[in-house]
Amino acid sequence: MVEAANRVHVVVHYHEIALKGRNRPFFINRLVRNIERATADLPVKRVVPLPGRLLVELGDGAAWPRLRDRLSKVAGIANFSPIQRVELDIDSLSEKVVAAVSDRPFQSFRITTRRANKRFSLNSMEIDREVGARVKAATGARVNLTSPETIIYIEILPREALFYFEKLEGIHGVPVGTAGRVAALLSGGIDSPVAAYRMMKRGCRVDFIHFHSVPFLSRASQQKVKEIIDVLTAYQYRSRLYLVAFGDLQRQIMLAAPAPLRVILYRRFMMRIATALARHRRARALVTGESLGQVASQTLDNIAVIETAAGLPVLRPLIGMDKSEITCQAREIGTYEISILPDQDCCQLFIPTHPATRSRLNEVQEAERRLEADPLVQTAVKDVEEVRFRFPAAAQPVQAS
Repeated sequence: MVEAANRVHVVVHYHEIALKGRNRPFFINRLVRNIERATADLPVKRVVPLPGRLLVELGDGAAWPRLRDRLSKVAGIANFSPIQRVELDIDSLSEKVVAAVSDRPFQSFRITTRRANKRFSLNSMEIDREVGARVKAATGARVNLTSPETIIYIEILPREALFYFEKLEGIHGVPVGTAGRVAALLSGGIDSPVAAYRMMKRGCRVDFIHFHSVPFLSRASQQKVKEIIDVLTAYQYRSRLYLVAFGDLQRQIMLAAPAPLRVILYRRFMMRIATALARHRRARALVTGESLGQVASQTLDNIAVIETAAGLPVLRPLIGMDKSEITCQAREIGTYEISILPDQDCCQLFIPTHPATRSRLNEVQEAERRLEADPLVQTAVKDVEEVRFRFPAAAQPVQAS
């Protein structure tokens, strides 16, 4: 893995980007830029596009564990591997492979060759046989094409050959920044961080909006979402959080509207406020962590009524997932342990005992006529607090000026 001058070379493979046709250079350039951003504090010498793959050169081998962690979070990467680079000659390639396996005890192996350079004198099967024969002679191991103990991967490029022994999994998807900006409503629970992450994997930059009920409730939920966004910013490198004081508006809804409709009205005003903030940032859609039927506000009838208050498309990447699936992904991305910390979410304030599960739009609109919607939204937007996050340059969020 470590070559001269203690350097590590890593080959990065993508999958979905390869299907983009004429737009492929745009996606590749964004992926290169995102890898550079994700590793800005590491001794990465360069990130070079090669045919069908990228090459990352790390100047200090001691930083490999950190580079491995960073690459595992870059959307658009299917897999990556530490490699050895060899001149484009079958004898040199075979010698280097045999030398590399000399300290790797195994009883069975397979050679798997990909030939990007079709002009090379041997085809993939011939390379497999040639290198495999020399490995077998040197180690005594047998060839097993179905379930080998060790796989030796070889890639033939126009100017050099690569070989490696492992593929480390990436998160797949497409690079962040290729699909526009969205605004995610972040509650601090388990679901909404996963929804935001899934939109990042689809190439979106995500701004975050959190509704809190200070001074009616504590600031615990604000601290939680900041910690969650610290984790999520490792996937998109820059984030903005908008903290919206929602308690007074909830109090006015509580005084003016029938108790069963309160939660629906809370959510409709959240949609209006989020739309205003999203438009300010030129976001093209809102994102929620809703999963169909999970709570009272997420029945099909209530979702339909709530969405009519939004002035932008509402994306729900978790709508068909169950709680166990969402929890599993929250653990994978690192937000679960933060999300389960106790807090005082704004949805707990003035909550009715029996919220409506099948609200009707005309009834909800009638209740809203008792409220001055536009001034309430304008006040909430005017008093919003903004917090900015950076990764990896700043370990802690920096307050916006």
